[in-house]
Amino acid sequence: MTSPRSRAHRERHRTDRVGWLRAAVLGANDGIVSTASLVAGVAAAHASHGSILTTAIAGLVAGAMSMAAGEYVSVHSQADTEKADLERERVELQTEPAAEHRELAAIYVRRGLDATLAKEVAQQLMAHDALGAHARDELGISTVLSARPVQAALASASSFAAGAALPLGVVMLAPHDALMPWLCGSTLVFLAGLGAVAARVGGAGMVVGAWRVTFWGALALGITWGVGALFGAAV
Repeated sequence: MTSPRSRAHRERHRTDRVGWLRAAVLGANDGIVSTASLVAGVAAAHASHGSILTTAIAGLVAGAMSMAAGEYVSVHSQADTEKADLERERVELQTEPAAEHRELAAIYVRRGLDATLAKEVAQQLMAHDALGAHARDELGISTVLSARPVQAALASASSFAAGAALPLGVVMLAPHDALMPWLCGSTLVFLAGLGAVAARVGGAGMVVGAWRVTFWGALALGITWGVGALFGAAV
């Protein structure tokens, strides 16, 4: 019989999901909310079913492209900043290695090591991978959390399209005279499900996650419907 101590110690962490999970949740949430809100606003202005369907399709395509471009530019800016910081750190390691050693040792002292041990740890880590040690412990840059522009852009675009496809499907399948009840009800269900799943994957409370996403989605839906009704009545 295998003793508990001989078993491999396994830990499940979720920090490696932070980058793509943030982009995916943001994209899906935006896809559901923006497309459903567009449809609600146009429907409240007494548009025809064909116009509503066209609006939903256009919202899906335009939103996915906008999310991809915006996420790529944003994350690429973060990647450029990280690259510049790493290059600056590489130069400082070449020109002022003693000062960089003291800086790294001081970081470990602040984290709880005594000064002698901190100096030894800093010396050994810098001998192994000086730039990696400073990137991780001084700059807070790691391979897990580093910026990945293409991954973020693809995740945002695909998740937005997937989210927007849900209200688009409701527009296609629901009867025109009952579109608003179907749209509002299904959108709240979609958002609650998204919030719960995202919270579950991220290790947070599912109820809180579902409520948070649903509340803000319902608010956006209601405001857009009100604007559409106002302009529809004014025409």
